[in-house]
Order: sequence, then C-alpha cells, then structure tokens
Amino acid sequence: MEYAQLKPGRAFKPLQSLLYYLQRIVTSRCLRHMITQGLTEYIRRRHGAMSTDTESYDQVQLDSLRQHGHAALGELLSAEQLSHIRDHLSSKSLLAQGAKAQAFTIEQVPPGLRLAEYELRDILDCPHLLELANHPAILRLAGDYIGCKPTLSALGLRWSFPDAGAGSGSQAFHRDCDDWRFMKVMVYLTDVDAETGPHIYVQGTHLERCSMRLQVYSDNKILNRYGEKNIVNMMGVAGTGFAVNTQGIHKGMLPSQKPRLLLQIQYSLLPVYIYRYRPATGLQKPLLDRYINRLFVSNARK
Repeated sequence: MEYAQLKPGRAFKPLQSLLYYLQRIVTSRCLRHMITQGLTEYIRRRHGAMSTDTESYDQVQLDSLRQHGHAALGELLSAEQLSHIRDHLSSKSLLAQGAKAQAFTIEQVPPGLRLAEYELRDILDCPHLLELANHPAILRLAGDYIGCKPTLSALGLRWSFPDAGAGSGSQAFHRDCDDWRFMKVMVYLTDVDAETGPHIYVQGTHLERCSMRLQVYSDNKILNRYGEKNIVNMMGVAGTGFAVNTQGIHKGMLPSQKPRLLLQIQYSLLPVYIYRYRPATGLQKPLLDRYINRLFVSNARK
C-alpha cells in the first residue's frame, strides 16, 4: 500500500489529512459511537445493505469479534489454492518494508531483513486472493460488524523472517487507528506455530478508550496489566484465517525459526485516508461489488 502525503509538502492532501486525523482526535467512545452510527446509516441509505441471500457466517464468530476482538474463521484456503498462490508469487518482487531498496525475490532475501511485502498489483493479480476478500460469508461478517456495506480498504501480503532480539514496529505491541470502525481478516499462507511468528492479540482491548497518540508497549507492560489469560496466540496451518479488530492491542511476533507469510485484508466504514488509492484496470476477475471494491478495482461492475 502506498501512503498519502498527510503533512505539508509538495504532494500534501489537506482533505485526506483532515479526515484521517479527525477520527484520531475523537477518543471518546460515546462520541465515536454516535458519529459511526450516523455514517453507517448514511451508507445503508446510499448504497444498500448486505444481501442476506448469500452464504452466511457462524453467529459465534460475530459474537466473539464483538466481545473479545477476534474470531477464528477456520480454513479459508485449500492446499490446491495455496499451491496456485505460491506458484504465482515465486517470481514476484519483494520490497523491504519502509525502504526504497532494490526489489528481490523470496530466493534472494538480504541477510538481517525482518519484513518484506509484495507489491499491490501482484496481490491483485494473484489467484484466489481478491476472490477470498470478496467471499460472501466474510463480507457479511464484515458488514454486520461494521454496521453497513463495508469498504475493502487495505490488502497486504507480507513475509516476516526469523531474527534474534525483540520486535519493533508492527512486531511490538501496538494499536491501529485507521477508521471510525474497521476489522481485518488475516490468513496464514505458511504453517504458523509458536516459533513462526504468530499473531498475538490482547482480547478485550478493542473496547477501551484509545489515546490520540499511537504508541508501542513493552511485553512486560502488557503482561502485567492484562495477565497471561487475556493474551491470545493465534496459530494454525497454512490456509487458516481469523478476523480481528486491530484497534485492540496486538503484534505479529518476530519469528525465531521459520519465515511466515501473512495475507491481511482490511474492511472499514470509509477509505483509510492515510493510504493513496489507485484502482487497478484490466484485472481478469469475476464480477465484484463496485462499492466494496472501488478503491482497488476500477472495472468492478456488479
């Protein structure tokens, strides 16, 4: 994902900056709820509700997402689909996160690198991934959780490589504050155990009032405040997925033995204004909902 220029400069986007920081500034849970309810009502009237004639999810998943901030979704990709994905990605370029370094493939990873991600166009072209993001049951879950037809607002496909020491950035405990209301679906594309960098979530923290200032938290601080029983390690074989509200405290643990490949799909109430969107053309994909996919696919017609 490419970031927009939200601070004064040559490519400054003042409206996007205002919309992004407005929802960051409003920290009162009551006020955020009132604004969110108004926005969801507007979107339902303007763009309609999610269809109830499609495949549904398990109600337990929505209840868990609301109460705990996370929900297991089970196996979302088959072994055959994973094989297709790996074949497609084998020759695709990776970029070190946050760096303008030369691109490399998974066979050419520089030593000492912790994180690298695929380019958005390669994710959109990859078999099964955009279709998974538009799976009817997942869209209904996202729509019911958000309160209206969701916006597909972020797609990421990232490798985490083994290293020693403590995690930093997204590999340290933190919160996301991307929109008034949002959820993510994360899917492991490699087997993930305790030594392969599982996603770790502090359940219930999505219900807390968040600070306007984003920060990272030490492992000891989180353990002392919330206790081990509320810290959930999400592990599973390749193809396993889960939904999570990352406004709650979370991190991707730094792998110690084997690399991890994670697909991240974000659904939100509005576009995430920290990103710069350039909808792709010429994708050979089935008909997709135009509203849901408008930020990524310019020829969605449904």
